[in-house]
Amino acid sequence: MAKYMRGTVTAFAPFDARADAEALRKAMKGIGTDEETVLTILTTRNNAQRQEIASAFKTLFGRDLVDDLKSELTGKFETLMVSLMRPAYIFDAHALKHAIKGAGTNEKVLTEILASRTPAEVQNIKQVYQQEYEASLEDKITGETSGHFQRLLVVLLQANRDPDVGVDEALVEQDAQVLFRAGELKWGTDEEKFITILGTRSVSHLRRVFDKYMTISGFQIEETIDRETSGDLEKLLLAVVKCIRSVPAYFAETLYYSMKGAGTDDDTLIRVMVSRSEVDLLDIRREFRKNFAKSLYQMIQKDTSGDYRKALLLLCGGDDD
Repeated sequence: MAKYMRGTVTAFAPFDARADAEALRKAMKGIGTDEETVLTILTTRNNAQRQEIASAFKTLFGRDLVDDLKSELTGKFETLMVSLMRPAYIFDAHALKHAIKGAGTNEKVLTEILASRTPAEVQNIKQVYQQEYEASLEDKITGETSGHFQRLLVVLLQANRDPDVGVDEALVEQDAQVLFRAGELKWGTDEEKFITILGTRSVSHLRRVFDKYMTISGFQIEETIDRETSGDLEKLLLAVVKCIRSVPAYFAETLYYSMKGAGTDDDTLIRVMVSRSEVDLLDIRREFRKNFAKSLYQMIQKDTSGDYRKALLLLCGGDDD
């Protein structure tokens, strides 16, 4: 059963992989590059079609399309085009591998991916990681993280969240009371209770727990997490809560803060725009407009430039003002 997708990028029709491959070769051959052709083709074909183009490119010219893009393009624009070419199934595994590689761990990437992906998606990421890198994702993550942050990541990696089948009001009440006692009512915080409940209960159950928690305590659960925890654990708990409430709203906020203020977090901007372009970017745009009083399109326009901007705006797929 195919999931109903709310992406901005869909299958292009009529599609001709060979014609696209030929146009891309022509755009990159000789002196200078026709960036406009490259970005127009790659942002308007979906990921499966881009893989067909890469295959046709190799068949026709004996050349690797990604290698050619890397040698012809530069900077953020290159990163974006190469990201678009990465097969969808490998995208998250690749991002996680780079987040835990070398000196220092990129906790932001671990948090974003593991908080927002469904249990089925997490299972798939683990399998792909094992196949591609011949290593266990869980082992790699536990080797690079520690404390309660590590514990919650491991819980999320088990991908054993309860399925969404009916809500038991008695358990809702119980969980809300447990969280209240573990945080606001306690000297110090029992982080483990937060980890178990937020990491394993179903989405519909937790939404009811958050409402009940507000009734019991007078606080939103986010306020309690903010007060009672800190550092990477706090960020991960907040990301999990936000994704339980609404994944598109979580990504709208992620995109907003990647561009707000001085400087742009281009890695995050590229990762979210590419990974959600075929999933829920239309919903993310709607949440963005609702929550930040401007459209995603306008913010990208203001915050980026050149071919990089053109390509991002094509992925964005329209203005909501």
